[in-house]
Amino acid sequence: MPLHFELVTPERLVRSDEVHMVVVPGSDGDFGVLAGHAPFMSTVRSGEVLVYPTAGTAPQRIAVEGGFAEVNERGLTMLAERADVVA
Repeated sequence: MPLHFELVTPERLVRSDEVHMVVVPGSDGDFGVLAGHAPFMSTVRSGEVLVYPTAGTAPQRIAVEGGFAEVNERGLTMLAERADVVA
């Protein structure tokens, strides 16, 4: 079962799709989110979000600056002050 992931900044919707896993740079340390994760909310520190499109693939990297992450029954939503896809 895939995880629905959305990353939004004040200017735009950066990403919205179904993925295998996302690793988020939380204020208390990095945390991974898979489908079915327990509800959770965290502030996000500046760093890189790692998005794994499918199991066993290399992650796609998105640099973020600050914000919030919320996990609920619909998936993972991140609100970031800034976000840029890393080449």
